[in-house]
Amino acid sequence: MSGLKLFHTTKSGVTEVVPRLAEAEADVQRLVEAHMEVVLGVRFLASEYGTGPVHGGRVDSLGLDENNAPVIVEYKRATDPGVLSQGLFYLAWLVESGRAEFGDLVRERLGPAAAAQVLWRAPRLILVAGDFTRYDLHAVRQLRHSVDLVRYRLYGEEHIALETVASVAPRAAGAVRRQRRRTPTTVPAHGTGGAMAELSAVVDEVLLGLGGDVSAVQRKQYRAYQRLRNFACLTSRQDRLLVYLKADPRSVELVPGFTRDVTGLGHHGTGDLEVSLRTERDVERARDLFRLSYTAA
Repeated sequence: MSGLKLFHTTKSGVTEVVPRLAEAEADVQRLVEAHMEVVLGVRFLASEYGTGPVHGGRVDSLGLDENNAPVIVEYKRATDPGVLSQGLFYLAWLVESGRAEFGDLVRERLGPAAAAQVLWRAPRLILVAGDFTRYDLHAVRQLRHSVDLVRYRLYGEEHIALETVASVAPRAAGAVRRQRRRTPTTVPAHGTGGAMAELSAVVDEVLLGLGGDVSAVQRKQYRAYQRLRNFACLTSRQDRLLVYLKADPRSVELVPGFTRDVTGLGHHGTGDLEVSLRTERDVERARDLFRLSYTAA
């Protein structure tokens, strides 16, 4: 994976742990489904879900991400030139025919509150495979859907590595990323003024600029920035912006009035480290924290 080498160290020396593919596609599926919320930021709903007599297929995994967006996950043991087409086929079923079924499934597994908040404007497709063709990498960037291509490798018997090799967001979110200019960004707020709108555009530019795999999802109460998982959630107050990060509050020096540990405290979005931003200088102070959270996601 990108020339990465892994070594097992002992007192007598080091031994290279050679990456390998799974023996069967089902092995990758079982491993990811068992730990889906940790590795993908997606709450697992169902496995091998039938799409009915018209479509006549079975979705490998269905889930709901941190922003309540529906997620389809498809797996391939190695490289399969049909994986993107297959995934889009199932995504079309979900959006065009499967909404009611999906809502019932969410209600049954996660409760009525989660079912009422499903974000249908941003359904996602995550493809996990041994590798992807160059045609997949090109084609995915032409899509109007949220799609992540994730390459996996197994190391020994206890480790799996996941690498996002391509990630695209719906055109509305992608357009913000491509503009790279300070135009006001829509951030849910309680009476946001012009100054806060300008500041939110600065924050938006910084967060989207952390990597080409970053996309943004707009919710009613916050704006989420994600790779496979959320790494930042932005919301607003009268006199400041609040950014919630996935960085561990115990790993940073907390500064009163600037950073706060909100572990266990209710707030909009995800993340346990709260950063308060009032000026562009605060945004500069927060850059290292943003990158720390981006790396951890």
